[in-house]
Amino acid sequence: MAGRRVNVNVGVLGHIDSGKTALARALSTTASTAAFDKQPQSRERGITLDLGFSCFSVPLPARLLSALPAPPAAPEAGPEPGEPQLQFTLVDCPGHASLIRTIIGGAQIIDLMMLVIDVTKGMQTQSAECLVIGQIACQKLVVVLNKIDLLAEGKRQAAIDKMTKKMQKTLENTKFRGAPIIPVAAKPGGPEAPETEAPQGISELIEVVKKVKSMQMFHMPVTTAMQGDRLGICVTQFDPKLLERGLVCAPESLHTIHAALISVEKIPYFRGPLQTKAKFHITVGHETVMGRLMFFSPAPDSFDHEPVLDTFDFSREYLFQEQYLCKDLAPAATDSGQTNEKAGQATEGCCPKQQWALVEFEKPVTCPQLCLVIGSRLDADIHSNMCRLAFHGVLLHGLEDKNYAESLLPRLRVYKLKHKHGLVERVIDDYNVIGRSLFKKETNIQLFVGLKVYLSTGELGVIDSAFGQSGKFKIHIPGGLSPESKKILVPALKKRSRAGQGETAKQKEEGERPEPAHHVALSLSFKRYVFDTHKRMVQYP
Repeated sequence: MAGRRVNVNVGVLGHIDSGKTALARALSTTASTAAFDKQPQSRERGITLDLGFSCFSVPLPARLLSALPAPPAAPEAGPEPGEPQLQFTLVDCPGHASLIRTIIGGAQIIDLMMLVIDVTKGMQTQSAECLVIGQIACQKLVVVLNKIDLLAEGKRQAAIDKMTKKMQKTLENTKFRGAPIIPVAAKPGGPEAPETEAPQGISELIEVVKKVKSMQMFHMPVTTAMQGDRLGICVTQFDPKLLERGLVCAPESLHTIHAALISVEKIPYFRGPLQTKAKFHITVGHETVMGRLMFFSPAPDSFDHEPVLDTFDFSREYLFQEQYLCKDLAPAATDSGQTNEKAGQATEGCCPKQQWALVEFEKPVTCPQLCLVIGSRLDADIHSNMCRLAFHGVLLHGLEDKNYAESLLPRLRVYKLKHKHGLVERVIDDYNVIGRSLFKKETNIQLFVGLKVYLSTGELGVIDSAFGQSGKFKIHIPGGLSPESKKILVPALKKRSRAGQGETAKQKEEGERPEPAHHVALSLSFKRYVFDTHKRMVQYP
């Protein structure tokens, strides 16, 4: 009878032709039916096309005995269980750029990542992408410098030391700083070399791996399986060709959604902005679909609030953003006090501690709550030296209703800050003035009646009515104009009163009248909620 086992899933990732499958083969003692590129298509093309699974085991270290699952109730008589084992399930991921969806899917079920580097080439494009995926989806990393047998024997150690230093520098600004770097030759002599050539450095590599997750058996009888397990199921009178890859789950643990609210964090290696209305390839669970995003942030007075990554609060108000705000793109205030709306609606170049996005999928996806979300630009040129992974986050709330735009989005209190600026044209009396340049000629000013405006001289006014057909409007000032304000506006008022009775004289006088010493500016600010079907304008005291 097999002893009890503790399993850890180890992802084997790296650039194409770095020797990942050879490394998995050198480490493994047991292979599944999907290991080592057994698929005909993989053999034909000479590359890994799908996830491969294999495993090896070592005696369970004493420090991990507490991680063993509880044994089942012992029968009255039976053989003694064998020695407890620490089992490593290797998840061999493809390395070709076009298979990034499969790589991302594989990364979400691993506990530890082996980043395989061809020691003769160093970091390559997909090596960098795999490192980014590891930072998002994994907590532990081991770097494997493979193909050391290809280095000239007399200069081998110097070359290994040089590449080790390069990799240490690469990892310096990541969460994997100080990760172990192990040189190996998984298949000395290359793919065509005889099997008699023993791999180099494998025992040293096995020595550095740790962290525990779930129980799993390869070719061993089991009665239970857990998330992340590789499981073979025998079903009589069933054609396996009728079954596609899918998900096995407990009832109610997965939901099919049409849109989602996610917490977002930009990947710093991605070039360019993350813009509202832009489309990205969205990986949720093991599915990748196209999705359109709308970014939003906390209200400006909440920018310093600590992130909340396990729930979404519909009772809060959120500020619409034209794009994800980051330090190099955060807008600064202009001379007029307005912000650059194309960059976002933050002020003074500040960035919030947490930002969100509404993701609307082109087709429904099935996934659990609080799962990892990765946004990519997989349509980018795979030969360009750029990171295609744009952002990552957590799915906080899925929208299951197909008509979510009517049923749920009105609950989402995302608003745009609107600012309009105009001028006081003239004074009617101490409590009323005429304004201009705040609205276009065709604007329905009646919609703005009752909104508050501020004069640059300090008075508070209320839009009372339209004035004529040219976009001008009447403003009532409840507290009246101050003496200082009247002094500024008096020259225009007195000059206007000298106009003759005829229209010709009036036009002549108006053409000659002097401008006030200082213009009195008007400012109108209000909120408009993005998903308010009535498009109301809201002001607060």
